[in-house]
Amino acid sequence: MPIWKKIEQKQFSPIYLLYGTEAFVINETKQRLIQSVLTEEEMDFNFSSYDLEDIPVEAALEEAETLPFMGDKKLVILQNPVFLTAERSKDKVEHNVKKLEEYIANPAPYTIVVFSAPYEKLDERKKITKLLKKNAEVMEANKLNEKELKAWIRTRAAANQAQIEEEAIDHLLAIAGTNLMMLASELDKLSLYASGEQPITVEVVDQLTARSLEQDIFALVDKVVTGKVEKAFRIYYDLLKLNEEPIKILAVIANQFRLIYQTKELARKGYGQQQIAGFLKVHPFRVKLAAGQARSFSDEQLAAIMMMLADSDLQMKTSGMAKSLIAEMFLFKLQSLMQKTG
Repeated sequence: MPIWKKIEQKQFSPIYLLYGTEAFVINETKQRLIQSVLTEEEMDFNFSSYDLEDIPVEAALEEAETLPFMGDKKLVILQNPVFLTAERSKDKVEHNVKKLEEYIANPAPYTIVVFSAPYEKLDERKKITKLLKKNAEVMEANKLNEKELKAWIRTRAAANQAQIEEEAIDHLLAIAGTNLMMLASELDKLSLYASGEQPITVEVVDQLTARSLEQDIFALVDKVVTGKVEKAFRIYYDLLKLNEEPIKILAVIANQFRLIYQTKELARKGYGQQQIAGFLKVHPFRVKLAAGQARSFSDEQLAAIMMMLADSDLQMKTSGMAKSLIAEMFLFKLQSLMQKTG
């Protein structure tokens, strides 16, 4: 049974280990625990949170072993247990890990202890890590792949009494990106608009979803690729109206073309989508979108575009010309290049 379902049904474990780089999932799980374990009145007396970069673990365990006041349960959250990783300890304090081992073997029945570890990997060689993984309810919260991301979107919409069409899911990811906090905010807004009476469609997503700068740049590049240059310039002028700096716009355009070039090159060498994402340290969905755009450019075009971007960047930093004009000139050159070689 998934951990969230157990929490909803108040099937609590005395110890939880939440680790991974997806901070939104970890924080949401902690919030669900807080809401399920304690009432508002009990929060002041029976909730504690310790940063283990500042507080020794044995001090937190003393709190865990103290009986709850005005309630049946206590909740103790232990943040940043770096001693579970292979990293060299930068702690200002020394931890009595032996005391922790003893607690794990015999946890207080009235306390729920949560280890919140924002690390991609734990050191499986360490005795304390093995002990925790064996005795705790463990949730790994690393970045979701495309399939998991889409399932998460459906689940989030359903929790808001809304349905979202498959095409709308793709469009939402293309516009809002893959950050779960941003997606959650947008889904809550879309669900409120739909009010459970109608599904969330592509049109609704397009109308209501806030776009990040990166997604606007992706759309701008896409318009150039598909020959819709007027729309590309419209996006650029809209970004200027929103007070986005031309040098920043150009930098994000450069990042997008760099991703397209690297994706094309790695795919040619036989790397799959997940491997490319891991190598470039970006979300697989971004690689999928970049791979789609890469098909529209030859190697010669991409080399020429990267050179044009480097020249434009140098001009912005050394010439007295208006930066907005330099970025606009780059777009005209890009349009001309695509027309000549298209």
